[in-house]
Amino acid sequence: MLIKVLMNFLWYLITTAQGLQTNCFTWRQLQAATNNFDQANKLGEGGFGSVFKGELSNGTIIAVKQLSSESSQGNREFVNEIGMISGLNHPNLVKLYGCCVEKNQLLLVYEYMEKNSLALALFGKSSHKLNWSTRQKICVGIARGLEFLHHGSTIKMVHRDIKTTNVLLDTDFNAKISDFGLARLHDEEHSHISTKIAGTIGYMAPEYALRGQLTEKADVYSFGIVAMEIVSGRSTVKKKGSAIIKVYLTFGIRAYLYLINSF
Repeated sequence: MLIKVLMNFLWYLITTAQGLQTNCFTWRQLQAATNNFDQANKLGEGGFGSVFKGELSNGTIIAVKQLSSESSQGNREFVNEIGMISGLNHPNLVKLYGCCVEKNQLLLVYEYMEKNSLALALFGKSSHKLNWSTRQKICVGIARGLEFLHHGSTIKMVHRDIKTTNVLLDTDFNAKISDFGLARLHDEEHSHISTKIAGTIGYMAPEYALRGQLTEKADVYSFGIVAMEIVSGRSTVKKKGSAIIKVYLTFGIRAYLYLINSF
């Protein structure tokens, strides 16, 4: 009963809130597009849902993110994603086409990115051989996306979870920032946002991880870590069996990133 009430509330927000430039897809449309969410069309899986490749009746290729309606975090991420990026349009941000709230499902529909995530391109089993000009192009693309979020958009925001898995690549290796489920609006009148700590260990800025003081500098720090991963071809986190080993950069490099991020 609680889930049904929440789903109705989410549907009300989507269909009546002013300023939300979001298309509403039907369950049948997305079921047909993904061949009933066939595992063969599965692109990946996150902490709160799976992503499937699909094709709409007009031939548009899409990526459908299926969030868990039974997870409070999944519900928050769904609403946050729509509220944050439904009206944003920038070449270095993944475009949100729309959503679906039917049959106890929370579905987000995005543009399809042919090369999948930067993490797969750098560290995957079939990782691409990226030359230096391509790596530079990716770095510049991420930086332009962040500059737009921090200063160029009418809605200023902090992403809070910049990492290689949240940067997607199109067929020409143009980088686009994705996954705005943890993003927070940033009022320039205040020096920082005091908020519950969220993000990914290894990418979080020290002042945010220790004190919960969030500014756009947290994104800049995370970008610095991603840039080091792009240059070195090595991840800050590695899995060995069931254990996760954090491979930190040297103290000198981290200190340098922290210092330049402080100015």
